[in-house]
Amino acid sequence: MKIDAISIFPEFFDVLEISLLGKAQESGLISFEAHNLRNFTHDRHKTVDDTPYGGGAGMLMKPEPWGEAFDQVIGKDRPVVIFTSPAGKPFNQELARELSHREHLVFACGRYEGIDQRVVDYAGTVAEVHEISIGDYVLNGGEVAAVAMIEAIARLIPGVIGNNESLAEESHNEGLLEAPSYTKPQSWRGLEVPEMLLSGHHAEIEKWRKAQSLERTKQNRPDLLDK
Repeated sequence: MKIDAISIFPEFFDVLEISLLGKAQESGLISFEAHNLRNFTHDRHKTVDDTPYGGGAGMLMKPEPWGEAFDQVIGKDRPVVIFTSPAGKPFNQELARELSHREHLVFACGRYEGIDQRVVDYAGTVAEVHEISIGDYVLNGGEVAAVAMIEAIARLIPGVIGNNESLAEESHNEGLLEAPSYTKPQSWRGLEVPEMLLSGHHAEIEKWRKAQSLERTKQNRPDLLDK
């Protein structure tokens, strides 16, 4: 998979060079590049923002740098362009799985009060566009959201995670949260590993885990049960 990110702070993405995603890049499973939006400006101050029409607080990102950045990054393969935005549709495991099958993703990371809407509209003429939010809150910029989505998506690519079976047991794969997990020692600070996990009865252990998964979902995410 090829992944690009466009941002005025490309150094945010240095974290993708470590751990499993770093190894995935070294092995060629993932190709990643962060592009500095200011490199697509032509004035002395490398200006990427201006005041919004109609008034309002804050500054808005100008369309011209974005257009030139898209000219270089998008190419002719009609990739998926993802605008990280609190006004976007919610990001979830199902969407991560869908995007993990695409060949080229481009993350457009806004700052200030956002990006001129014409940038989104133009991108829709040369690519498949998604506006996506990672939660009902506002960040200073889209980079943190993009990193979170990239990790969630890329780890689903075959070969990125060493043990693919672990992916099947994770939270949200069946619409529920993952059951609690335990390892050695059996007793720690007066807290014990549940007896069921020591029984060796795998069918019963699986039933216990599903019951625990349901109970955790009831407590922490009852909205998932409504779905």
